[in-house]
Amino acid sequence: MDQDEVDFAFAAWREEGRWSVALLPPRAVESLGAFIAALRQLTGEGGAVGFVAVEEEYFVGVRIPPDGVVRLVLSDLNAAYEWALAEEAADILDIELPEDEDDLDEVEPAGDLGFVADFGMPADDVELLLSDPELYPDEQVSSIATRLGFGDQFKKVVDSPRSSAR
Repeated sequence: MDQDEVDFAFAAWREEGRWSVALLPPRAVESLGAFIAALRQLTGEGGAVGFVAVEEEYFVGVRIPPDGVVRLVLSDLNAAYEWALAEEAADILDIELPEDEDDLDEVEPAGDLGFVADFGMPADDVELLLSDPELYPDEQVSSIATRLGFGDQFKKVVDSPRSSAR
């Protein structure tokens, strides 16, 4: 994946009841496999959650709970027609894309919408958020982060000079 396409990539995890948030290095988003591997190294209470947003078009959210089973959400399946990372997410989710893009809704969230339910955001709330065509991926992720309790850390990390250098 071209690093210029990445808006941000970060991981969040809890230790002793407090959230920590950190940007991930560029090599962690070279592929979805690399992103998942980076998240597996973070072993906080309840596992880790990570997000990578691309070109203000979509995001991929990944949750690695303590059982190690990857939980994945793609904010818009339509992105798989244009972006390799989204296509890789669709493959992992075992979603066969329709031949004609017009067969999908304007915005089509895919995957495990309950990926952060045990952190306090049920699948229905995630689906409602991701189905809003007026919201950009950074706004969606910011809403999720705020709801889970690390919104301020998310904003600080994403607005940092290092993330601007991406």
